[in-house]
Amino acid sequence: MGAIRNLLAIIGLVAVIAAGFAYTKIQPMMSSLDQFEDKSMDVFIDMGEKLIETQSMAEASIWKIPVEEGMTAADVEETMKFVANEHNFKNVGEMPLYKEVEAMSGQPYRYVKIFMFCNALTASRMLDYSDAFSSYLPCRITLIEDKEGKLWLYTLNMDGMIYGGKPLPPELKAEAENVKEIILDIMNRGATGEF
Repeated sequence: MGAIRNLLAIIGLVAVIAAGFAYTKIQPMMSSLDQFEDKSMDVFIDMGEKLIETQSMAEASIWKIPVEEGMTAADVEETMKFVANEHNFKNVGEMPLYKEVEAMSGQPYRYVKIFMFCNALTASRMLDYSDAFSSYLPCRITLIEDKEGKLWLYTLNMDGMIYGGKPLPPELKAEAENVKEIILDIMNRGATGEF
């Protein structure tokens, strides 16, 4: 009977030590999370659900929009450039990846073209806040033909950048949200051909 009592006492002691250790590790993280943007948990939950569903962090961290049937790649490209210009976003580069693949492999490849859009003043304000924002610049939208021949538009999900940590200064947050709206407008209208 004494051996069981001693075993239970040891188990209890280990549990108390483990709980204390866990508290000292988790409590600072919880305090830090209190400093995060109000929408951050929604962003993390959404990304976590997509990660579990797709089993791919790449899929969980992007937005994608299907292009309407009947739209050609040229139609989408023309519309996106028009909408970007309407918002005073410059087309600062294009990479027709499919052409490069074809040139290197000697084989035809499905359509994949990456467009880069930017407003330099907004970009500079983001960089003044954090050099890490450079990895989001310029805003890239990929027009891609999937393996079944359907066209899609892809871009990085900007919610993590905007809401995924401590709150951005109000003016920068408003500007970042505006960039998000513009990129989604370019994609949504590009996907439908809406001038």
